[in-house]
Amino acid sequence: MLKLHFAPNSRAGRILWLLEELELPYELNKMAFSPTDLKSDEHRARHPLGRVPVLEDGDTQIWESGAITDYILEKHKNGGLKPSVDSEHFAKYLQWFHYCEGMVMPPMNTIVVHTVILPPERRDETVLGQAQRLLTNALKPVNENLEGKDYLIGDFSGADIMLGHSCFMSNRLGCVSDEMSNIKAYVEKLEARPAFKKAIETQ
Repeated sequence: MLKLHFAPNSRAGRILWLLEELELPYELNKMAFSPTDLKSDEHRARHPLGRVPVLEDGDTQIWESGAITDYILEKHKNGGLKPSVDSEHFAKYLQWFHYCEGMVMPPMNTIVVHTVILPPERRDETVLGQAQRLLTNALKPVNENLEGKDYLIGDFSGADIMLGHSCFMSNRLGCVSDEMSNIKAYVEKLEARPAFKKAIETQ
């Protein structure tokens, strides 16, 4: 059985959501999002930096949410969530799948650091403002792409697991303006999915 090492309010939520979407059996090791759990010797043996998610599949151990998503879709159950290489949607699938970590998550990480993680006296408003502008700019193409679509490539896919989760988190951080109405509607669609609801409730 698959085993997911998980902490709430992290990228591990993507993998929990994917497992629920595909109705795969799994065991969940739920840890606190704190150094006590994540930086423990036990968890560092799973991930050298003490981060989540980590997926165990028998003797195989893999981390990085994008790699885990690809691994699950390739090895266990596509479920129609990844278009074939000869599909007209394949290139766009890859683009939005990787756009998440390439363009959206870096400024979001900075925003979280300077609004949640650091104590107030160490937060930098200049750095925060720059990150917020970068995130807004990164989300604009996503909003434009969603015009007339329910999901990123039309049908729900693994790209939505990756980038959709980041849009959800961006919205929760108050970083999706009302002008980005397509993303707002998109997040509402994601939140209405039963598998998403179950994954978020676990957090």
